[in-house]
Amino acid sequence: MKHIDEPRLETDLTYRFEYLCDFIGFGPKDIEAIHASAPHLAPIVPQLVDAVYDKLFQYDSTKRHFVPRQSGYEGSIPQDIDSLTMDHEMIEFRKQHLGRYLTRLVSDPYDAKLVNYLDTVGKMHTPEFGSKQLVVPLVQINALLGFVSDAILGTLLTLDLAPEAKATTLRAFNKLLWLQNDLVTRHYQKTS
Repeated sequence: MKHIDEPRLETDLTYRFEYLCDFIGFGPKDIEAIHASAPHLAPIVPQLVDAVYDKLFQYDSTKRHFVPRQSGYEGSIPQDIDSLTMDHEMIEFRKQHLGRYLTRLVSDPYDAKLVNYLDTVGKMHTPEFGSKQLVVPLVQINALLGFVSDAILGTLLTLDLAPEAKATTLRAFNKLLWLQNDLVTRHYQKTS
């Protein structure tokens, strides 16, 4: 039986990530499968991003979070939820962030730098670490992660891969998205 220093899971990101990887079974073969999917997924990142934003704009509970100024965005902001359109320059700015996130998942090495990035994705949506104006409730983050997960897995199912490679890739992304979910949820525990 492995001993886990549970308090350290809350203070040491690397220790936490390594524990989760070990527990879930996310390892080099999963990373290899994810990277091997890059030639298939990278070209369709714009369509995945558009699908995500189409979904986010279907609900006032998610669309409202795009009205306040986004961190790093310097342009004009919409006056209200009704005046925010899909072609607004702030939405284009946000789409670029999501596109880079998806691209990094399939291309970056899974090292401390990427783990910190995945953790920052979780931090930036909370009031403690992100913009004080932009507080996205956990239920909306979970809805988004569930949708993104389904979109990625659904896309993978359409790829012309050998059955074993397809199964390996699906399982790898499933594990990865559970890791990302933990690195989001942990920051909400700190703010509740």
